Amino acid sequence: MQDALLHIYGLPMVLVIGAALYAVVAVAATLVSMSRAAARERRGMAARPLMPVSVLKPLCGAEPRLFENLASFCVQTHPCFELICGVSRADDPAVSIVHRLQAAYPQCRISLVVDARVHGTNLKVSNLINLAQSARHDVFVLADSDIAVAEDYLERVCAPLTDPQVGVVTCLYRAKGIAGFWSRVGAQFINEWFVPSVRIAHAFGSSRFGFGATLALRRSTLERIGGFERLRNTLADDYWLAGHVRELGLQTVLSPVVVETDVTECTLTALWDRETRWLRTIRSVNRMGFAFLFVTFTLPWMLCGAWLAFALHGAGAHHAASIALGVAAATGVSARCILHVLASGERSARGTFWRDLASMPVRDALLFAQWMAGSFGSTVVWRGVRVPVADTDGAATVFRPEPANALEVSDGR
Repeated sequence: MQDALLHIYGLPMVLVIGAALYAVVAVAATLVSMSRAAARERRGMAARPLMPVSVLKPLCGAEPRLFENLASFCVQTHPCFELICGVSRADDPAVSIVHRLQAAYPQCRISLVVDARVHGTNLKVSNLINLAQSARHDVFVLADSDIAVAEDYLERVCAPLTDPQVGVVTCLYRAKGIAGFWSRVGAQFINEWFVPSVRIAHAFGSSRFGFGATLALRRSTLERIGGFERLRNTLADDYWLAGHVRELGLQTVLSPVVVETDVTECTLTALWDRETRWLRTIRSVNRMGFAFLFVTFTLPWMLCGAWLAFALHGAGAHHAASIALGVAAATGVSARCILHVLASGERSARGTFWRDLASMPVRDALLFAQWMAGSFGSTVVWRGVRVPVADTDGAATVFRPEPANALEVSDGR
């Protein structure tokens, strides 16, 4: 009887213990990464000259807090930079916001490019191709429109590019929900699942990433990979831009700079569309990694572990296994709560910590459901259009946008 129970519960036990270990490693990797990155940056910035920078901002629509986000790029301590904003239509609502920005910061070189030319099926990359033609400097910084940065952002992000072995610099980002409950749940997706996952990969030596929050590289490097034109028909353009640079034998550097982004989805439907798109995109570029994401969903597995421990104890069988499961469940829950503390930072002092702590079970259960949904399906919703997703090497696969259903909401990235 005991052997039969252990046989039945064997695989779930392994999964529970694996998920608990993952949560512990995530905490350790976060702490180590934060301390080591700061030390590396102090060594790397010493006595290095600052290169002039062109910041490229492809825009589409008047997103929430767009003026404030763009304004954070206009007050940089970097001595020589320009901000180039681009849209594809003269009647785009972002145009008036850029005009406000130019009036508010006359000391900053702010250009607006209105160019309707389409160079491929990825409209963001098409916008970047048009913007790059107006760039004056030899260092490019690309940053999504919903990103806000500190005043020393450009200095810190561009410093590693003085090393000729560094090809591209990218940044993680911290999210804040500004549109009610579901936007706060969306912020937890970034802060308490995505960011720790990246830190674990980085701690174990991986540099296979590139995030739209920031991509900094030299113009000469971009030209060597074939320019933005090489990305004009790819979906995961941020990922593949960094990937093509690594093909040159150059390094990807994960900067210690953490920028800020707002999560604005106010409904479950909108949040589901955005996060399922992310997961299906992950599946398209890394099937094996996507397949093993299930071990990263801590709380559902810890609930399973607690139930198994109770079941084995109630059956009077395998007390050692029951104790091990109970310890694993308690450890996993504790580590998950510590991740919440690390992600909350100073926000915990503003009374939001306990409120968001209560939504952790919802967050992890939703993520598990989204992973299952992301395992199937061949399309995502991106900027209001339905886009096919296919496994791709980032070089030749063409996606052809189709109109999205009116009930589907784009996330704006």
